[in-house]
Amino acid sequence: MAEALDIIRIAARGDGVTADGRHVPLAAPGDRLNPDGGLVHGPHHAEPPCRHFPLCGGCELQHIDEESLAVFVQERVLHALASQQVQAETVMPVHLSPAATRRRIAVRSAWAGRNFQLGFSTEKSHRIIDLQQCEVMAPELFALMKPLRAFLAPRVAQKRNVQVKLALIDQGVDLLIENLTIEGLEAHEALSAFALENRLARLSLDDGFGPTTLWEPEPVTITLGGAPVAYPPYAFLQATRDGEAALVAAAGDVIGDAKLVADLFAGLGTFALSIAEGRKVYAAEADRAATLALKSAAGQAQRSVFAEHRDLFRRPLDSAELNRFGAVILDPPRAGAREQIGQLASSQVAKIAYVSCNPGSFARDAKQLVDAGYRLQRIWPVGQFRWSTHVELVGEFSR
Repeated sequence: MAEALDIIRIAARGDGVTADGRHVPLAAPGDRLNPDGGLVHGPHHAEPPCRHFPLCGGCELQHIDEESLAVFVQERVLHALASQQVQAETVMPVHLSPAATRRRIAVRSAWAGRNFQLGFSTEKSHRIIDLQQCEVMAPELFALMKPLRAFLAPRVAQKRNVQVKLALIDQGVDLLIENLTIEGLEAHEALSAFALENRLARLSLDDGFGPTTLWEPEPVTITLGGAPVAYPPYAFLQATRDGEAALVAAAGDVIGDAKLVADLFAGLGTFALSIAEGRKVYAAEADRAATLALKSAAGQAQRSVFAEHRDLFRRPLDSAELNRFGAVILDPPRAGAREQIGQLASSQVAKIAYVSCNPGSFARDAKQLVDAGYRLQRIWPVGQFRWSTHVELVGEFSR
């Protein structure tokens, strides 16, 4: 039995928790809190691999080992479900993405005196950590930090900050810079030279009126389910390729051999294009650019996907529409899918694969489905955001 000063688990925001309920920053399971407040490291305490930890807000959990990280991901999901009195019949093995695989990331700039900085905010602060190392970014993205500093410093005023958004796509790195205004031929030529020298797939600027592409040697795409899809600047992607594969595999396992499937909150078609072979898929998405990109990709790849521009918060599929489908996949934003879940709860859909990036809103929606007669058969916890408290999952619901 754990003593009062033993660290027994990691809380949702990353603090260690003692047996008597005290929260201790940077503590790992098995650590022990001394009466004087000092921390004795136990067998699950790890040496953080990044020099910026724990100041950088990009990671909260570099101080725990792999086993504890997997337990944390699983418990985040199970504790959220328990808060709604919902229990999964089977918990599948946790999937953790490796280090240096994040393919979509945003950093901010700041001036510290005469030093131009580019990086993540510190925890609960607007202060920027100027990244000299990053263990989560894909190397292709991190390699751009140094040349970006050199390029932006003379072009960003002291009282102005920019946000830099990077995504790793089929042709290389897609770069979007927000809050930067470039005027004159010389400045535009410098932008083109920077893009060429750093082999960018695309370079876009957004000065407050939407992205404007200034460099794109060939049309940029992201391959989803084997089909190249036109990629809008910094459009949503699953954080890592392996995490995407884990989520797609779980959703495919849930829907089984259903021949007519609805993919709700479909985005660019991460799930719709991956499951379309041998079946028909209806895909609903509120973002018009994503819908058009999916529709075009499905046509070129000869996939049986009907993509509709539809806001599922304002106009969810009703139970009569849902009853046409043998299975439904939904992957809503962090707030969950309250309006659509209400309709699903009153439907007769046999199988639902609910992909979530927020265990809290997932548990709330799961409660409504379970109360309506669905069983939560399996849960797949997924830790794409390595060393972060951000957790994803797939839940299988069946009538």
